Amino acid sequence: MEFSFDLTADELRRRAEVLKALGPGWDPVTALREEEAAYALLFSGLDAEQQAIHNDLVEAGVLPRREDRDAA
Repeated sequence: MEFSFDLTADELRRRAEVLKALGPGWDPVTALREEEAAYALLFSGLDAEQQAIHNDLVEAGVLPRREDRDAA
């Protein structure tokens, strides 16, 4: 006896509820731009030791590589 359950309909319902909760004023482009600005601010002004740790975390894949900052 095989049992299977398709979660496709539930996933579509969940996504619709998330978008409904975000509301009509949510702008994904603005949200992404603000997230990028926050990330840049969070990792700005690091001293040499902190920058070395940051670089190690990027190389290990713990933090995302950012082309504009982590290329060096």
